[in-house]
Amino acid sequence: MKRILMFSAFLLACCTAQAQEARSQSSGQTVYLPIYSSMLFGNLSRGGVPSRVLLSAMVSIRNTDPSRTVRLMSVQYHDSTGKLLREYLQEPATIEPLSTREYFVELHDDSGGSGANFLMRWESDTPASPPLLEAIHANLDSARGVVFITQGITVSTP
Repeated sequence: MKRILMFSAFLLACCTAQAQEARSQSSGQTVYLPIYSSMLFGNLSRGGVPSRVLLSAMVSIRNTDPSRTVRLMSVQYHDSTGKLLREYLQEPATIEPLSTREYFVELHDDSGGSGANFLMRWESDTPASPPLLEAIHANLDSARGVVFITQGITVSTP
């Protein structure tokens, strides 16, 4: 248990340090966010297959700019092969300064697989601090709890 707590503290410190990096203002970006709707673990069975645990994912899009509104133009969920599974937005959605929008992938929805991802595009009328995009993955239904965070990376700018 002590090792798990130490490892969790290490991961939290790494994620926090990465999130606090100075980021250049932008008028928009497309961001890739890895999602794990399931995770392999443990040893291989006699048939050569590892155990698998399903995970829910809460996607958090945080406007880090204290004075500028940003607009989400697209929030797409893709599976491990890159196939579009779902577009969460039917029209652009604003995120006010220092506000957050959340999207959720349910625990029983394993359609994305272990290589699922969100591809999100945002814009701003004037350069703004880029939003922080994270996903919190969890499964707390069993005797062992699994919780971890992934962060988005910018893949293009306008």
